[in-house]
Amino acid sequence: MRQNIIDASKLDLKETILNIRRVAKTVKGGRNMRFSVSVVIGNGEGYVGVGLGKAQEIPEAVRKAIEDAKKNLIYVPTVGTTIPHRTLGIFGAGQVLLMPAAQGTGVIAGSSVRTVLEAAGVKDVRAKSIGSNNTVNMAYATLEGLNGLKTVEQISRLRGKTREEILG
Repeated sequence: MRQNIIDASKLDLKETILNIRRVAKTVKGGRNMRFSVSVVIGNGEGYVGVGLGKAQEIPEAVRKAIEDAKKNLIYVPTVGTTIPHRTLGIFGAGQVLLMPAAQGTGVIAGSSVRTVLEAAGVKDVRAKSIGSNNTVNMAYATLEGLNGLKTVEQISRLRGKTREEILG
């Protein structure tokens, strides 16, 4: 999933809690209650991460989720205020189709997809969620889609061509 590890301590990251769920495990003595928290972190300038934490208290679960999100940080390449090309992110049964949009369009996306895109600092994009509407899976699918983005410079370097040859 990650190409190289990004040092989270050098970035000014802001956390947003996606959802808090009370989960239960049935054991011999009864039900064992815990909290599952999903968090999105990002600096609004291209870096974004999603994490999941589980603990008996909410603050501890949030701390674990933030640590997990810092491990899953990715850089999102942008062209102006939008993404370079259309992409499909898949995680579990959740699929997110991300499409570039003209300047001034805004973030047209639902629930957790919007949160991830705004944390990444993408201003103009259209998104369509396909399949599952599970908030955690949608957030991870968005992250997968953003991770698959490539700039014209990266493609030209891979193919050994100039930027003009690729753009036509």
